[in-house]
Amino acid sequence: MDKPSIADTERELVEEFALFDNWLDRYQYIIDMGRQLPAFPESGKTEEQKIKGCQSQVWLVTTAKGGCLEFQAISDSAIVSGLIAILMRLYSGRPAREILAAPPGFIAAIGLDQHLSPTRSNGLHAMLGVIRSAAARCAGT
Repeated sequence: MDKPSIADTERELVEEFALFDNWLDRYQYIIDMGRQLPAFPESGKTEEQKIKGCQSQVWLVTTAKGGCLEFQAISDSAIVSGLIAILMRLYSGRPAREILAAPPGFIAAIGLDQHLSPTRSNGLHAMLGVIRSAAARCAGT
């Protein structure tokens, strides 16, 4: 079965978050998502893979496979790990051009722009920047 589009995945995420009445429950859901991240190779924890602009430590490894990008990431923060899980669900395994064509509307739709601390918001945008830059390189733009 084909993977749903980024837009469809965003809609699913927004619907999932709408099930929670308050932000405490949403934060817990984000943390739980982060706990489901696959194991991250220790060899990926290098300075080159470390995301600049994050208060917590975040490593993100990008692999191009046939025009699609695979991402692996990990953080030492539970909330940031959950944000990584959201980004991986949206962008990992996608064609570079689809990533570039999909604005990150989920941030406002879920309410992350209003409920993340400024440092976590900066980190989220730094991770998005790395993902989009990798997509631009892969797409040759």
